[in-house]
Order: sequence, then C-alpha cells, then structure tokens
Amino acid sequence: MRKLIKNGTVVNAESSQQADILVEGEKITRVEPGLDCPDAEVIDAAGMLILPGGIDPHVHINLPMAGTTSSDDYYTAGKAAAFGGTTSLIDFVSQDEGSLAENIARKLQEADGRASVDFGLHMNITRFTPGVLDEIASLPELGITSVKVFTAYNQRLRLGDGEIFQTMRAAAKHGLLTLVHAENGDVIDVLVAEALQQGHTSPVWHAYTRPAWGEVEASLRAMALAAQADAPLYLVHMNVAGEVDQLAYGRAHGVRAMGETCPQYLFFTAQDLERPDGTKWLCSPPLRSPADQQGLWQGIDNGTIQVLATDHCPFFYDGTRAIAYEDQQVALPGKELGKGIFTQVPNGVPGVGDRLPVFWTHAVHSGRISPSQFAALTSANAARIFGLYPRKGCLAAGSDADIAIWDPEMRVNYGAQTAKHRTDYNLYEGWQLTGFPRQVFLRGECLVRGGEWFGRPGQGRFLRRQSGEII
Repeated sequence: MRKLIKNGTVVNAESSQQADILVEGEKITRVEPGLDCPDAEVIDAAGMLILPGGIDPHVHINLPMAGTTSSDDYYTAGKAAAFGGTTSLIDFVSQDEGSLAENIARKLQEADGRASVDFGLHMNITRFTPGVLDEIASLPELGITSVKVFTAYNQRLRLGDGEIFQTMRAAAKHGLLTLVHAENGDVIDVLVAEALQQGHTSPVWHAYTRPAWGEVEASLRAMALAAQADAPLYLVHMNVAGEVDQLAYGRAHGVRAMGETCPQYLFFTAQDLERPDGTKWLCSPPLRSPADQQGLWQGIDNGTIQVLATDHCPFFYDGTRAIAYEDQQVALPGKELGKGIFTQVPNGVPGVGDRLPVFWTHAVHSGRISPSQFAALTSANAARIFGLYPRKGCLAAGSDADIAIWDPEMRVNYGAQTAKHRTDYNLYEGWQLTGFPRQVFLRGECLVRGGEWFGRPGQGRFLRRQSGEII
C-alpha cells in the first residue's frame, strides 16, 4: 500500500524543506511540496520533522565476553534501536576458527530469522594468518567493505604494527575501509598488573590503567600506518580530546582519516565509575575527563568527528535477577561477574536506543547544532562512509523508506522502560528529554507508532555494502 506523509519538515544532511513524502512499497518515490495521492494512506506529520532512519555503525550483538554474552540479540537490539529512531545497524564478525567466510556465515546464521532492523557487518582481523590477505580480497563479494584491527588486547585481539600495515594496504587495494581500536596494549598490561598487585580493584581503576595518552599515541600511530599504507582510516569510539587533535592533524596532512564518538563519552566521566554502581559505566575504552568531553564536542562542532555511534554492548548489571521482556522472564550473567575486581567485569554499555533522543536534547534542542547536522552525524555520514548511500541515510526518491517522524518538542522521562534494551538498567535513567520519534518505518513498514511496537523477528535484512566515501 502507498503511504503519503504530509505537512512535515523533511530533514536531510544538506538542508531541510517543507515537503511531503510518497512511499510506494519499500521505497520513497517522491519528495516535494503539495503531493496528493488518493489511494494512499495519509500520515499527518504537521509540526513534526521527518528524519532519515538512524544508522548505528558500531554495535556488538551476541558478543561473548568474560564468561557471558552481551544481552541483546538481533531481535532485541533492533527493537531498541527502532524505538530510538534507528533503522540500520552494523555489527562485527569475530575472527574465530575457520576462514573469514566461515565466520561470516556463522554470524549471518545468528541473525537469520531474528533481525528486526536492517544490518551490515564489519570483519575483525585479529589473527594474521598466511592466507588472511587473500581472504580480505574476497570480502566485498560477501557484502563486507570494512575490517577492524586492534592496537590493544594483547594475546587476544591485537595485531603487530607490521600486520596492521599489511592489513590496511590489502584492504585499501580492494576498496575496504580499516577501522582501528586505538589504545596502547603494552602499557595497559603493565598498569593492570601493577594495580592488582597493589590491591586496586575498584571500577575506576579500569580507567586509571588505560591512560588517555595511550589512545593519543595509538591514534597517531594508526594515522601514520594508514599514511604509509596509502589507506583510508576510521577511528572507532574516540573518547579523548587528544584523539580529536590527532585526527585533525592527520586530515590536515592528507591522510584519508575519519572518526566517530559515542554518547557515553559526551555525557559521563571517569568519576561515574566511582559510584556504588560504577560497573554500569565500565566500558572500553573508558570514560574520561570533562576536558576530554569538551574536546569531543568541539570535534563535533567543527566537523573533525563525522559520526555519532554507540559501541552498544549491553550486559545485565545484576544477572542474578530476571527482568520481564515481552512477557518473558530473562536473566543473563552480567556485571556481577566482576564484583570486587574490575578486570573481570564484562566491558560494555547499552546505548543503541538512547543515541538519537539523548543527543537531540543536548545538541539540537539546546541550539548547539541544526537538525541537518544531526541527520548527518546520526545517519547520512555513516551511510556514505560505509557504502550504503543513497539507499540509506537520506530521504530522496529511490531511497529505502527508512523514516523517523520526529516530534521536536515531545517531553520524555527517559530510562530503561523507554529504551527497550534487553538489560536491567539504563545510563540515562530519569533524564528529562525533549524531542522523540513518534513513528518509525523500516522500508515503508511501521515499526513503532505512539510507543507501540509493530516490528517482528526476521523483518530486518542483511545489507550488502559497496565501497564507501571519504568525507
């Protein structure tokens, strides 16, 4: 059936306009003022903004860690995303036993029949085997055009600098983007061992043993490796002001570098780890200082940072107690596994549903950025960088009808009940937000209307991505 969204303000990354949107099947077919279509279902968006569905290019679904697994699967993560206005996710494939193709097939099997929004995949490269460079060449045929490497997690995920250089060079040759987790794994190992020896086990020592300078150094090292490999680079989860400086330096010197930050780094600091329930805020890389927050906001303001992602990786705060989720009792081992010792706490926080409403309140409603800048940071830029544009990330004829009808003045007392993550807490519990999606559509099908869920398992599709842009 056709849908006609009338009387709203259509917001794209480049501009906003008073216009109507005609949706036929899964696609937008017309965007222009004064549209009329007698056989269409009319949706009145008077007073509303019409935004492209959000794209979160950094989530971790069903991720094994520290004796448990992140608590959202492809259905629940998508549901939480949709309630917050996000309609596409990009998850990561772990490099476990077997070939890269075999690992990808296993990940796709996890999502099969469960995904409730569209999703893509990045490929982690964490074991530099003799054939891995040849396998990287085949990734675009599988719909994957990005790989991720780590400069931390020694003996687990980290590659050596020479291996990262070779990975970047091979990726660039075949049109892939390299994502880098930038911390100094050697320094972290030394400081963790010393902290434990001295009896420092509280959550805040997670931050103390992962110094900000390690990220500054590792991000510049990643920049230098990318320059020498003549490869594009994307820094994930930037949380330090000095990282923003290094990204700006690299871009000014011709490195094809881009980066993201996440809401938790804009709104919380290491001081939150000192709360009695501080493990709720324990993630990697850790929360930093108010000065780092200021540097990240400046990076958003001046365009050094291109994307707001989440690094969504939720765990229960207390997995010994079940919660009700869709009328079922659910409990998964969580952060209680690390009670009394920070090294055993599962690293990660929920966020995929929080990203757009929290950021809107503090960035757009506050007057800091425009709605168009919001659309760029939360949707369009990710679509362009990760090879989904203009299918995703914009409201234009021919694009997928991924649409969030946004009420810029809707007031919400926010928290776990609103967010819909499958976990027992929310970082923003009790926050008063202004601006929230009233209706959300995935390829023309309504997922959320008036706080009610209409999505279903298996509705989401795997996104086979093309090579992206450097922006």
